[in-house]
Order: sequence, then C-alpha cells, then structure tokens
Amino acid sequence: MVKNPSEIPFSFTYGGVEYKGFSSEHLKPLASKICEKGERETRILSFVLREIIRIDFKITHYYTHGVTEWMASFENISDENSEIIENPHAELTFSGDYPTLKGIFGDLVNRYTPYYYDLSDNTVVEFSSDNGYTSHKNFPYFNLEYGSGGAMLAIGWAGTWNASFCSEKNTVTYTASAVNGFSSYLKPGESIRTALFVYAPYFKRNEHYATNFWRNWFVEWNLPKNDSSGITMKPFSTCCLAYDTGYPNSDGSISERHTTWRPSLEKMIAEDVKVDFRWVDAGWYVAPDGTSAEPFVKGHDWWDTTGTWTPDPVKWPDGTFREATDFARANGMRTLLWFEPERITDPENLARNHGYDPNWCVMIPRNDYGKEPVYGNNIGDPACFDWTLSRIKKTLTECRVDMYREDNCTRGTLNYIWDELDRRDGAERKGISEAKMIAAHYRLWDEILACTLSYGGCGFLDSCAGGGGRNDIESLRRGIPLLRSDLDRTSTSIRLSMTSALSKWIPFCGANSREKIGEHSATGTSDKYVWRASYLPALNVDAQFVMEKSPVFENMRFGLKEWRRVSEYLLKEFYPLTVWHPRDNNSEFTAYAYYDPEREKGLIFVFRQENCVRNNVRLRLPFADGKYILTDEDSKETLVTEGDFELCIKERRTARLIWIEKTNAPC
Repeated sequence: MVKNPSEIPFSFTYGGVEYKGFSSEHLKPLASKICEKGERETRILSFVLREIIRIDFKITHYYTHGVTEWMASFENISDENSEIIENPHAELTFSGDYPTLKGIFGDLVNRYTPYYYDLSDNTVVEFSSDNGYTSHKNFPYFNLEYGSGGAMLAIGWAGTWNASFCSEKNTVTYTASAVNGFSSYLKPGESIRTALFVYAPYFKRNEHYATNFWRNWFVEWNLPKNDSSGITMKPFSTCCLAYDTGYPNSDGSISERHTTWRPSLEKMIAEDVKVDFRWVDAGWYVAPDGTSAEPFVKGHDWWDTTGTWTPDPVKWPDGTFREATDFARANGMRTLLWFEPERITDPENLARNHGYDPNWCVMIPRNDYGKEPVYGNNIGDPACFDWTLSRIKKTLTECRVDMYREDNCTRGTLNYIWDELDRRDGAERKGISEAKMIAAHYRLWDEILACTLSYGGCGFLDSCAGGGGRNDIESLRRGIPLLRSDLDRTSTSIRLSMTSALSKWIPFCGANSREKIGEHSATGTSDKYVWRASYLPALNVDAQFVMEKSPVFENMRFGLKEWRRVSEYLLKEFYPLTVWHPRDNNSEFTAYAYYDPEREKGLIFVFRQENCVRNNVRLRLPFADGKYILTDEDSKETLVTEGDFELCIKERRTARLIWIEKTNAPC
C-alpha cells in the first residue's frame, strides 16, 4: 500500500466519479508520515482531490502477526461546499480452493450463534447492522478460509455497517463499509472518518489455528492498558450491591444510597469475599427536575431520569459517594459507575436546571421496547459534546471513580435519531450525523480514559450498549464488554453456549455468576456448576452479603479463589472440545480448554448438563503434540494421555475442572 497507493483496497465516489485506490493520476500526493515504527508501524498517506478534499489514509501493520488495518478521513479544505462523497468502502479479493466463510452472528435474537457458508459456487452472503447497535444482530468479524489458509476480517465502527462476500468459482470478493447509505457533501472545514478495516491473513487452514492466531493478536495489540503503568489489563472480579440494600430495585443500583454500602463492603471484607470492583449501576443520579429516581414510580425510574450525571443529593448527600469509593480503595477494591451519554430525559428541566440546550436533543416518539419517548443526545455537536463530557468528568473526578461504564438504552432508535439530525441539516446530507456522532463517541471515550488515568483510575472502560451491542474492534481497544449479553444473566446453558462461540473472537468479556429465572431476578444459585460455567476474564459476582437470610460465604470463597487460580489461563489459547450447542440445549456435554503453549500448561472445563443422559464423553486436545498429564481438581485423580481420552461423569449437572501439563511420563 505504501509503495503503490493505487493498489490500496479502498474505493469511494466523489462528484459521481468512482476512485479505486489513490492513484497519482487522479489525486495529488501531499505527504507520507511515519507515526509509529517498530513491531507495529503506522503511516499516514495524504492526498488532495481537486484542491477541495484532503484525504488522510492511515495504515498500520503488525509485523509480529502480519496483520494490516486501515482507515481514511476526508476533510473539506476549500471555502465552498464539496461535491457529494458516496460509498467509501474496503474491497479485497481472495483466490483459493474451497472457500468457506465462518463466524458468529451477534447478540439479542441470534445470541452469538455460529454460521458456516460454502462459497465454492457462485454465492453472495451479506451481513448488515442497521439500527446503530453494531453487534446486536450481526457481528462485524469474519473468518474466510480458502486454499491452504485464510483471513480474519473485522470492521471497526460503533454504528451501522455492511459486509458482503461474493464468490465466483474459487474467487471471493469481500466488500465492507460503514454508515449505511452514506451520501453527503462536506461543508468548509468539515471532516469525517471511515470505519477501521482489519485484514489478518493466516497460512494454515485450521479453525483452531485461526482462532488462536486471532486471540493472540487481539490480546497482544488490542486490549486496553490497565492503568497509568502501561501494563495490559488483567482479569478482574466485580459485584453490584443493588440487591443487598433492603430497598426496592429495578435492574440497576437505583436502591443504593449512602446508608447501604458500608454493611455490604464490611461483610465482604470480614468474610474474605472481596472483589476487585464494586459495581454501581443505573439510578445514582438526580433527575432533571431535582427529584430522586425511585423504582416503580412512574416517571422516576432509572430509565426515565438520565441526563444530569450528578449524584442524587438525597441518596448521596455531602460527598458520601466519594466516602464510599475512598473506603473501597483503602480496602483494595475499586469502583465502576454507570453512564449513558447518548440519551437524555426531560430536556426542559435539563435546560432550566443544568444549562442544557434543547436543540441538542432529538425526540423519537416510538421505540422497540414500548417506553416513550426516547431523547437522543447529539454529542456530534461540539457544544453538546463539551457539555456532556464536562459533566461526566466532573463526577468521575470528584467521586474518584476508577472505571467508567457506558450503556446505550436508546431502544433501537439510533438510526432514527441520525436520520432526524440529517433532515435538520438539509438535503444531500445522508449519513453525516452518524459519521459525526460515532467519531465523537470515540473521542469521548478517549477523553474519559485520560480523565480516569489522571488520578490513578483505569485505562479501560466497560462497553455495554444494551448488553453486547458495541463490540466492534475500535470500541474494544478502549473497553471490554463486562456483561457480554443481557440474556447471560439467566441460565447456565446460555452461558456455556455463548462461551463456546464468543470466546473465539473476543477474549476479554464477562457474564453473571448465578443461574436464575429472568434477567432482573435477585434469586438464584451459584454452586460449583454455575461458578465454573461463569469463569471468564471478567467475573461478575452476583451475591447478597447482609440481606440474604443465609448467605453461603464458603461457596463465595470457593468461587473467587478458584477463579483466581484459573484466571491466568483465560486469555491464552482457547479450544472448544465439543460441538456448539444452542442456548436452550442442556441435554449434552459441553467442554472447552484454555492452553498456554509457552508454559505447556492449561485447563479443561467439562460440563455434563442438566438433561444429558450419557455418562461418558470422548474428548481430543487439538493442540496435543506429546504426552499430557490430566489432573482432576476435585478428586485429584490423574490420567496420562497423548491427546485422546474418555471421561465418565456419573451425575447430571456436574462440572469438572481438569488441569493440563505436558509430561514425559508413560501412558
């Protein structure tokens, strides 16, 4: 790409003329700048089109893995409106025998279900995200196998996107774009950016190999930093105290207040069940009209009172929130706090009491969840961006919050919000509002991370967006999905199904640690079976410490201590050992392994599910290249194998943890 910009796999249309690559015949080269050099090298190639549009093409290559990524930005450097820019997209062609496409669908209705498409014949396979939740329906990551290898492909954009795979015999053309239907001119001085496009070729046609090639690159180069020390983030545990207050609660921390936190934290400390983060969810803020958000009161629940991002003075008077975070920090725990910057409520009172400009909001009378109306907050407007950011930073700093948690509950209306803003902007501006808001959203996160880092907080955040809604690779370079799906607060069969599929693509994520009926239930169990099904890099402990009549602290200590022992392997290689099962199938064995090839050690989780009628399961270690000693954590029984072995589990709903270590012992 650097030596021959005309071969860059990027195209767009300007003024009705299509441009493929960046040929000097059509664009004037302006500059070539090296921004980073070493194992990861980044260059920016700059061009001028018709003395009106400056294009900066940013390319990064990872020499350690052979991965390349790119994105483009367009800026109007003239004094007049530009002509129409349309359809900026990446396009790559792959040739090789027996092309196949593998991956998973997104969250919500698809629940990370795997797919497989044979592309050997003339075939077109298309994916899109249309409502603004980038990974709720489809998933912007793909594994294209062809010939003797393949390529992992990803689209980094937290809004709408499209991807297509068109095959003709053994040649596949991949086309990817973001901001669906983009067609807009740029005003003088205005700029936009495209999605990030990732191309990760591999040269061994084996799905296990491809999975762990991707995971290794993801962990090494994409995980955010833990803190100002610069080390990469490590597995951690969390716990929300919303159900440990004795007050009514409705899916958040709405019940928490200055009188409830201390007994819970002191009990956690006394019983040796401390977590790394105390999780404070929705409902901690004062409503725009100055009243408190209380559950089950019309117009005063957590959902209906967002926008101020100021602690409720009734629930948290006189610096008591800071008192709680200081206490947690002094006892080895940190605090994370919920925000939702892209949605506000009650714009009239926000304007009257908090300096909000009602022109920044967009009211959508309908939504997919039956709650009306939805007010979008236009952070793509620089003044709105500054107002929103300043309020968030003020609360984070004054309360010494370690981790920022962000949700998006616009309820399937983001695309309507963007369309309305486009309409306000005038004709021929399709997609400009989404382009501005998503770029602003990334900048917002960058500013927030700089804020938390400045006083010793985290270098990462929690990307939620309705649970599993914003898992694009650009977002995950700033944060992780602490709760990978809202549905993953319920059954163990769902949890095992999601782990088997999603862990191939996103190494760092979390689920709940209870099995219960309904996403918002406070009841449920966390026995050994559920604990082991819940061991992920983010362990979200669901427990009550003072309000439950007979809390089983021994069980909590078991889960936390065992998770700490296994957590060092959870970002290593991942191998599903049984076929994937749908979320409602609890009649099978599910097994998967984590393995550290450098230490030649790892672990296996084996689950005989609730309705599984078989006692025995035969497993094979895909990475085996010698002899391994397997040690059962519970019975301490050992087995030496060359990779194939059979297990007998006599009881249903049983989870086995088996340690792996390469050995020279005889079989």
